[in-house]
Amino acid sequence: FPGGPALYELSLKSENYVELPYGVKGMDVCFSGLLTRAKHLADAGENRSDLAFSLQESAFSMLVEVAERAMAHCDKKELLLGGGVACSKILQEKCRIMCEERGAQMFVPANEFLVDNAAMIAWQGVLEKRKANKNYDEWQPNPQWRTDEVKVDWR
Repeated sequence: FPGGPALYELSLKSENYVELPYGVKGMDVCFSGLLTRAKHLADAGENRSDLAFSLQESAFSMLVEVAERAMAHCDKKELLLGGGVACSKILQEKCRIMCEERGAQMFVPANEFLVDNAAMIAWQGVLEKRKANKNYDEWQPNPQWRTDEVKVDWR
């Protein structure tokens, strides 16, 4: 961890795309099928550089598609990249092309500010726990819980 730089280095040895699942529905993305298929192909002996290239192409294309859809839906002309994945020059270039085609501006903070979103989510959990008198020890993970169904106090 982080795996992105290692995946990037491996992907530089290939431009052979291996077909992988493309999980976009509306503005939701699903990477589980993508990763599972890549693992099965790797276990079956598929070239790892081809898989690294294909994983990046698929995952980043999914993110750009969803970002473009969100911009169109909200009639926005700006895109701000964030999170650890935004350090990827490949993702930045794909987003730059999309923004250029849409007549939009793209903003990318310096890498030192592109921390993994897991840290941001954990910090929000700390803030929520401080505000509430709830027993969080009784909570169970719910991977089907949609982010638009979660009430979050932002301040």
